[in-house]
Amino acid sequence: MVLFGYGDMGRTAYRVLRGLGVSVPAVFTHRDDPGETRWFGSLAELADGDGVPVFAPEDVNRPEWVAQIRDLAPDVILSCYYRRMIGEEILRLPRIAALNLHGSLLPRYRGRCPVNWQILHGEREGGVTLHHMVRQADAGDIVGQRAVPIAETDTALDLFRKCEQAAAELLREMIPRVLDGTAPRVPQDSSRATYFGGRRPEDGRIDWSWPARRIYNLVRAVAWPYPGAFGFLRGRRLIVWWAEPAPAAPGPAPPGTVLEGG
Repeated sequence: MVLFGYGDMGRTAYRVLRGLGVSVPAVFTHRDDPGETRWFGSLAELADGDGVPVFAPEDVNRPEWVAQIRDLAPDVILSCYYRRMIGEEILRLPRIAALNLHGSLLPRYRGRCPVNWQILHGEREGGVTLHHMVRQADAGDIVGQRAVPIAETDTALDLFRKCEQAAAELLREMIPRVLDGTAPRVPQDSSRATYFGGRRPEDGRIDWSWPARRIYNLVRAVAWPYPGAFGFLRGRRLIVWWAEPAPAAPGPAPPGTVLEGG
């Protein structure tokens, strides 16, 4: 099985495969971005420590990389938080399946940053989905899912950790079934699909006219290790790492009014 992955979710998948005794002849990952806060472990270091060949191509869809993957003759390709689209030429190479692990209960929250978007929208349930990869991102048939509860105070990191554990459980159950041909394959209901794109640090800006609950969800969605929600106070940028919705104001006041200082 050839593994495409990055960060802690990629490491989780790698450990599960090794624990199941599945051969991993190669790992494809990314070079770390020096401009990104690295709060997660390195899949490359983990695999390299076991003597597994590790590759980090800028474009894995170039002919030389397609040829190298073809030479590996994989039964399965598994992608776990690999950050680039894998082209159709590679998806056709495995004998059994090309699968992806996604951080939501598909078909909802297709696309980028699903954990952050779910917190931002105040969802009370999240999860992970193992699905077949097709040309359209996150649209392939579903092999299996694991749901996790989202607590009122969960941040995006809290939800990510829950999804990480759920992913390990799902992979332990489904990978053997994928390999022996007994795994389910359920088409997604595209009429229920939602899609969200990537997020930028500036997306964390607070609009003080929003209801308190919406601001609270934004704070939770971009709390550390993400860039943080922010506003401006007396011309200075103020990062809000945590907040809680307050009871109703004692009297009429426009949104954003400072009721008490400390």
